[in-house]
Amino acid sequence: MNDTLASQAASEPAAVWAAALGTGGVFVLMIVVVWQIAATWRARMLAGREEEYRRLATKYAELLEDNTEILRRYTDELAQVRTSVGSVERMMREVD
Repeated sequence: MNDTLASQAASEPAAVWAAALGTGGVFVLMIVVVWQIAATWRARMLAGREEEYRRLATKYAELLEDNTEILRRYTDELAQVRTSVGSVERMMREVD
């Protein structure tokens, strides 16, 4: 029974073309599905990388603010030391 159907299908050109187009369509569909899965995976990876960059930028901004505050404190302390050294120099000149 199957042999007769196969021989009839092979003898009809329309059936051969239909089978070829159906098989080609299935392969094209599989390629598109795999392509879309890969594109989705890549987009998720890029989004994760972007989120990591955003976190690093936030952390960098916080560290920069901390460093600016430390620099301001050191500048204030250095100004106080300069004032004190200037006072000591004046006092030393007056003693001479």
